[in-house]
Amino acid sequence: MTTPVLGSDPRIRAALRRLDLRVVHRLDGLLHGEHLGLRLGPGSEAAEARLYQPGEDDVRRMDWAVTARTDTPHVRDLVADRELESWTLLDLSASMDFGTGLRLKREVAVGAMVAANLLTQRVGDRFGAHFLHRGVIRRWPARSGNEALLSLLATVAAAPTGDDPDPAPHRAGLADAIDDLGRTRRRRGLRVIVSDFLDTPAFDGEVPWERPMRQVSSRHQVLVVEVIDPRELDLPEVGDVTLRDPVSGMVRDVRLTRSVRERYRAAARAQRERVRDALRGCGVHHLVLRTDRDWVLDIARFVIHQRRTAHRLSRHTPGVAR
Repeated sequence: MTTPVLGSDPRIRAALRRLDLRVVHRLDGLLHGEHLGLRLGPGSEAAEARLYQPGEDDVRRMDWAVTARTDTPHVRDLVADRELESWTLLDLSASMDFGTGLRLKREVAVGAMVAANLLTQRVGDRFGAHFLHRGVIRRWPARSGNEALLSLLATVAAAPTGDDPDPAPHRAGLADAIDDLGRTRRRRGLRVIVSDFLDTPAFDGEVPWERPMRQVSSRHQVLVVEVIDPRELDLPEVGDVTLRDPVSGMVRDVRLTRSVRERYRAAARAQRERVRDALRGCGVHHLVLRTDRDWVLDIARFVIHQRRTAHRLSRHTPGVAR
């Protein structure tokens, strides 16, 4: 997956302008002047040392190095992060090239990534990306500004669709990509993970990405964007159909009887519930976008809800860093 020369394709710039108008104009002002800290409390980054005040300061913030040098107890103040790094993990697996609604799942996923980065750069933060494409994890460095976003969008646009006709012997999955994101991007910030999570077992078996997701959320703010298509939840009553697995390429003829459709709906519902329960257990924010809905409107509603929740939290919780 290579990056085209910036500006070589005017369609990429036009697409970005359309996304900018649809996303930023609808969400204009929602995040202006607001930059919540990463954790509850006074902050998460070390500041200057000062004299310890008995009865007022927490001894767990004691700066033992300064105390040893001066023979006087000192504590280290904490400040909230102001310039954060936002990293997006974008799942570009073959299953994301499917769509029966208004658009493909890949298009919705790319739109969610661009929306997150547009909102990020409006408060001055840098954004980077990891891509899971054809079983390989690829990285795009953190930058800021509109030109960087254009380059990122061009990189995604240049990624071939479908599965690799000559796959590598060791293919990375979503769990590997999340683990790679957590290991390589240690600085605290926002992590956005966009996927359809179709590799989640519906009934039995361990959720493979749950452990690395929990590790990432223990250090960062995490937003998970789940992209789904209505045909992944229910099948139409059309009789005999030919189905193809976009990942394995396997083709199978199926007669969609009432019992088959009911079993399919039950399995799809169980899988979505397992995804939701696993994400809730990881303590992450969960946004569901559908290919048959206005995804920009859904993002706007989600952002407004999160803003209201954060405001209520900051009013009722002493010491929330803002």
